[in-house]
Amino acid sequence: MLPTLRCHTVFVVFLVAVAGFPASDGTGVLPVFSEAPAFRNGRECPKTAWSDLDERAHNPSVIHIAMTLDATYLRGSVAGVFSVLQHSSCPENVVFHFIATTHRRSELRRIITSTFPYLNFHLYHFDSNLVKGKISYSIRRALDQPLNYARMYLANLLPAGVRRIIYFDSDLIVVDDVAKLWNINLGARVLGAPEYCHANLTNYFTSKFWSNPTYAASFGGRKPCYFNTGVMVIDLWKWREGKYTEKLENWMRIQKRYRIYELGSLPPFLLVFAGEVERVEHRWNQHGLGGDNLEGLCRDLHPGPVSLLHWSGKGKPWLRLDSKRPCPLDSLWAPYDLFRHSRLFSDF
Repeated sequence: MLPTLRCHTVFVVFLVAVAGFPASDGTGVLPVFSEAPAFRNGRECPKTAWSDLDERAHNPSVIHIAMTLDATYLRGSVAGVFSVLQHSSCPENVVFHFIATTHRRSELRRIITSTFPYLNFHLYHFDSNLVKGKISYSIRRALDQPLNYARMYLANLLPAGVRRIIYFDSDLIVVDDVAKLWNINLGARVLGAPEYCHANLTNYFTSKFWSNPTYAASFGGRKPCYFNTGVMVIDLWKWREGKYTEKLENWMRIQKRYRIYELGSLPPFLLVFAGEVERVEHRWNQHGLGGDNLEGLCRDLHPGPVSLLHWSGKGKPWLRLDSKRPCPLDSLWAPYDLFRHSRLFSDF
């Protein structure tokens, strides 16, 4: 572990939306979680005594992390929080910011407070109407939910003083100090993420896209590679300056009219950023563990070291574990599951 990284504060932002989502057990009742242990800072961590949100936003030691949180993925999000805290060198400096869209915000606040009693967090409102009129159906219903597009609006939702954030999906766990990811140099880039240049971008767009010379030319002058939007490091100041939310929305409007892709919020990011992404080590997104978007079959890890495990795809570890049909790698997620019937902390 690099000593220079141990003193960073971790600032985690959650996007919360529960309207129209069933709870993970299908009953409409949000799950109950065991209380997480108290994680303490290491000796090298800075003393923090923030009095307001604006001070945190401008604090150069703060690491900002954005995650989505809704009723369907609440169990996965809580596991993700737990994993960040457990592996952070300065866990007492972790701050969560929740952005909610429904009347259940008070219930979510109670759940987070009872699960993580030592956690500092704030609650904000995300208006799903921003995207409802721009979303077209995709190959999987979960990809069509408004919250899936909230990552496009982080620059609008976060305080203007926030320069950089890390965006994490809620179906992953971190098994390394997140300060290492935060510390990457974006250079002149707006966005950093692990790239996968062996993937065929042709498969992510319909024939209507490729048959239109104007659309197909959008990749001109670039060497585009696929990247998974579940793990991104974003310079919000550059994002705001370049008006990237508007650029993404423009492709959503084109999609709504002409149907040029099938996969929710991913293709607009590829259209705007592919070929202009600062490369991050693959260890920071061992993605695809949930299988494909239709079958969700078991998959193995990619070759190489692992800092983050990501169950992107249809299969989610908590559902497979509950159904007694887990994939082998789901056992790596299970120790971070704080759902009330999970194992006691003495098992760790």
